[in-house]
Order: sequence, then structure tokens, then C-alpha cells
Amino acid sequence: MAELTARWHRSLAEIPEAQWHALVSAEALPFYSWSWLVGLERSGSVVPRQGWQPCHLGVWEGERLLAVAPLYLKGHSYGEFVFDQSFAQLAAQLGQRYYPKLLGMSPVSPVVGYRFFTAPGEDAAALTPLMLDLIDAFCREHQIFSCNFLYVDPAWQPLAESAGCATWLNQQSLWSNHGYTDFNAYLSSFNANQRRNIKRERKAVQAAGLEVTPVVGEAITPALLSRMHGFYEQHCARWGPWGSKYLTEAFFDHAAAELRQHLVLFSAHRGDPEQPVAMSLCVHSQQQLWGRYWGSDEEIDNLHFEVCYYAPIEWAISRGIQQFDPGAGGSHKRRRGFLARPHASLHRWYHPRFEAIVRRWLPEANAEQLEEIEAINAELPFKARATDLLGTAA
Repeated sequence: MAELTARWHRSLAEIPEAQWHALVSAEALPFYSWSWLVGLERSGSVVPRQGWQPCHLGVWEGERLLAVAPLYLKGHSYGEFVFDQSFAQLAAQLGQRYYPKLLGMSPVSPVVGYRFFTAPGEDAAALTPLMLDLIDAFCREHQIFSCNFLYVDPAWQPLAESAGCATWLNQQSLWSNHGYTDFNAYLSSFNANQRRNIKRERKAVQAAGLEVTPVVGEAITPALLSRMHGFYEQHCARWGPWGSKYLTEAFFDHAAAELRQHLVLFSAHRGDPEQPVAMSLCVHSQQQLWGRYWGSDEEIDNLHFEVCYYAPIEWAISRGIQQFDPGAGGSHKRRRGFLARPHASLHRWYHPRFEAIVRRWLPEANAEQLEEIEAINAELPFKARATDLLGTAA
């Protein structure tokens, strides 16, 4: 058996695609596919000048990749959607430099599923603490304040917690498919008042003369994805300095060439789906749908709800997809069928006083987060209790 070696990769392109996908199934979670992550780097979207330095940890046995941790050195907290500005303020009060920090996630994608990926047959329970020790040594050597794993895979979470990671709970929105046969069956889960509201919102879009058509896979043309980039750029610009414009046009070009099998566009149009008035971009696997970006040329009442929520839910039901994560933020999602769910981030800090303060705070903060989620779901306009719809307590 060859000796294990650790390598720090400044680009995912240093790891052969076949080696990566031997560990990370391209079909399971598109946001961790080699093509997705390499596309972010090569397009200039996730690069040092944007505050993202790829710093992937690979554990190798000779020339065979045994395990990998997708990691980035970050010079800011944008594009994470887990808001740690209070941590940065505490570090400053203690006279410490908070950035750069080491971050594990799929960049600019608040998608649950982060983990250390291991080769089939390898012992993840043994490799996880080994890799965390390597990360600790790297951070201490380079005077990095913290390492943070966001949107972690619940199946991997206990392995990292048992190796000393601290858990911080936040919340996400999630739609679940409870065996609905069509959109009307889904509507029947709401109380009568909210059923009327949703029907009225969908009719407003129809009254504006718009039809929404899903465009999937090979039917997605480069021209349509270029149009989607225009919508994305325009929508981000509306928010001025707070606009979350992370992806370059080159990434959309890359998606047109390499990622169409994972994409679905919802085109709102009058006649030709190739001439949209508005459009949203979603990503899908066989079991899950994720909402990512949208934009519109016209201000039409309820168009956002139709293109970003209702049409994707209808499509998800038709495909037998089990869950739909509509993206970060937006309390308006709740009343349209997206329940609040907790998600965990895991953290390691390398300043003893800072770590002691935050670890004392976390149990109370996590309990409050769970109470807030329960209160949110208790007020949703469903006929059944939220706990029944979730299958477990919220």
C-alpha cells in the first residue's frame, strides 16, 4: 500500500476529472461536479481577484485520489448566505484579523450537501479527522483565523462534530413533494383562503398575456442562456451596491456548453419561448430542484412568484422530483409552500478566547433558531400542521 500524501490544489483543474468523479458523483449533486466548479474558476467568477482563492485539499495514495475537501480562502463573506459579520466584529474587538478565512462550500450556491468526499470503500470516519488535522495545521501555519463548512450534508455532519467542529444552525426554505399528482393536488394542501390567493396570482400572469414554458437540457440554446445572463445581470443591478452579481458571462457560456443536462429555464413569453419577457434558471438532479437566478424586462404583478415558484413546482411534480430549494432569503416564500428547515454550518476557530466566547453562545443561539423555525411553520396557511407536512418536527 502506497503512503498517503496531502496536496493543496490551487485549482480544481489540477485534479483529473475522472479522479474527481470517482469520489463525487456528477449526477448526485450538480454543484459539486467537476464541470460546475471548474467552470466557476475558468470563467473568472471564483478567482482570487474576486476574493475566492481555490485551495482544495486532496488525500492521495500514490496517484489515486482517496478523499477531497473543496475549499477556498476567502477575503470577505459575500456569496455565502450564512451571515457571519457578527463573528468578524467580535474578532475585531479582540484585536484579531478575521480574513482571510478558509471556507468549504459550493461557491455562491447555498445548497445543502457539503462534505469531505471519499472514494468508494474508503473509511470516511477515519479520513474525516485526518483531513481536519491537516486543515488545522494549514490554518495555523498560515495564521488563518477560522475554517468554516457551510450547508453541510446531514450524513457527514456527525463525523465532523465528533472531530471537534462546532455547529451553528441557520434556516432555509424547502418544498417537499408529498405524492402530488399535479399542481391542483398540491393546492389542496393549503387552506381555502391561500388557495384563492395562489390562483389569483397565477391568473394575473395569464391576464398579462404570458405563458411560462420550461426549457430543459439540449433544448437550452447558447442564445437562451446568454439571454438568461442578461436577466441575471439586470436583476443584480437593480440592487445597486447590494446586488449579488457573482457570475460572469463566461460562466453562462460554459453552462451552455457543459452543464445543460443539469439546467431548466422557465421562460415567460408571448408566443416564442426563445423570446422571453422574464426567465428563471434552476438546477436539477433526479430527485431535487434548486432555484438560482431570475430577471424580467417588465414589471408584472406576481410574475416573480410564477416564474420562480409555481411553474418550477408544477414541473417538479410532473418529473417526480421530491424537493425544491428555492434559494436563500425571502419570507414571502413561506406562504407559497416552502417550509422553514434548519441547516447546519460547522466551524473551527484558531483563537482560544474567540472560540470560548462563541461556543458558549451557540447552544442558546441554536435553540432560538429552532424555536423561530417552529413558530414560522405554525403560521403557514396549510390545512395540515407543518410537522405533518415535514414528516418530522420542524
